[in-house]
Amino acid sequence: MSGFIEGVERGQTVLFPDRLEDWISEDHLVRVVDLFVDELDLPGLGFVRSAPARTGRPGYHPAVLLKLFIYGYLNRISSSRRLEREAGRNVELMWLTGRLVPDHKTIADFRRDNGAAIRRTCAQFVELCRRLGTLKGDCVAIDGSKFKAVNNRDRNFTKGKIASRIAHLEADVERYIQEMVRVDRQEEGEVRAEKVAHLARRYGRIRQQIQYLQAMDRALAEAPDGQISLTDPDARAMATSAKNSGMVGYNAQMAVDTETHLIVAHDVTNQVHDRDLLAPMAQAAKDALQRDDLHALADKGYFSGREILLCHERGITTTVPRPETSGNRAKGMYVKADFAYEPDADVYRCPAGEALSYRYTTEEDGLQLRRYWTGECGNCPIKSRCTTGQERRITRWEHEHLIEEALARLKSTSEPMTVRRSTVEHPFGTIKAWMGATHFLTRRLPNVKTEMALNVLAYNIKRMVALIGIRNFLAAIRT
Repeated sequence: MSGFIEGVERGQTVLFPDRLEDWISEDHLVRVVDLFVDELDLPGLGFVRSAPARTGRPGYHPAVLLKLFIYGYLNRISSSRRLEREAGRNVELMWLTGRLVPDHKTIADFRRDNGAAIRRTCAQFVELCRRLGTLKGDCVAIDGSKFKAVNNRDRNFTKGKIASRIAHLEADVERYIQEMVRVDRQEEGEVRAEKVAHLARRYGRIRQQIQYLQAMDRALAEAPDGQISLTDPDARAMATSAKNSGMVGYNAQMAVDTETHLIVAHDVTNQVHDRDLLAPMAQAAKDALQRDDLHALADKGYFSGREILLCHERGITTTVPRPETSGNRAKGMYVKADFAYEPDADVYRCPAGEALSYRYTTEEDGLQLRRYWTGECGNCPIKSRCTTGQERRITRWEHEHLIEEALARLKSTSEPMTVRRSTVEHPFGTIKAWMGATHFLTRRLPNVKTEMALNVLAYNIKRMVALIGIRNFLAAIRT
């Protein structure tokens, strides 16, 4: 006896169960996947080849391939080649697919050809959660996160990048020319000839790189957003919060229910900032939840007067912090927040107690702006902390009350920004952990949207199981 747990001899005959059904317990997660897909109206969702062809070799039913993909993303297997291998050796997948083993090209083609249908399937699961009563959706938290694309940073071009690279290459050209002159003067014989030939080859290669970059610079003039990506044409250079850490990728958006933490709406865009995405994401969440009203939480990256007003007109209350755009506070000077607005008198009260009266209204970028100031600034003892001009002027947007109401909600005891952070950042972290230190596997925006939909569907399935349990979920789907 070795004192350790002994394994079975490899040559010993083992009697496996006769049925695959005996390998899968009644509360196994694959049963949720199987039942959910079987209950779907695949032709109605738009899956191609939902009806068998009259001629030719029979194909795989879309339900089989959809189950395969959902299982893969639930278990961090997103590669079509890995899914092919798992289908031939994984007992759970054998049960799920009826021991079918599609080849990797068939698997990859299914994801590419059924992108829109897969995204509708993800939305269908959210609708299922709503119908079951689990998802009420009084409040959602909205956020975005940057995901890497297949495209490397060196294969993405902007005006600034090209100018910087050309400057470095021209400096190299100058250095090689000077070295060639030095060698020509100081070296002799074969050594000089070899060095000059080597430097000439290096010089020629650099000149070719400069010409290539100059041609790319001319092509940038036709790019609508001033960027060109060669590997994935839809990917864009994304600014991130960490210094010098810009990546080439996509901007993924989510709206997450603050009560259940289910993802109720999502999208992927190549827009580099979030300022114009508040209203679209909030509206998508409102539509998915089928509500007449909605409260949406977002961080200061979404702050936009137009977006806040648009949400208000659609019955969506938004709580978004206003970013600090002035550097005066850091200098010890007063900022607009230090001036109190008195709506009854329509004046601003400055820190010295003077009233800034309304003067006129102007329009900038389609926004109606009201101007306020006072003529008593000249003798004010704290003028140096207020303004360097003749008088301190305050600008008020005609719908400023919406921002002031949001500011009041931010200061409430419910701590909405803490709720936002603890709600919406977790799904992003979870999905990125599933993906690992890698990028989207597919190229082009529609295909990337499909990848994200599969990730979101897998996340929501796991979240729903955590909320009500597998047996209760299976019973709810059947009803």
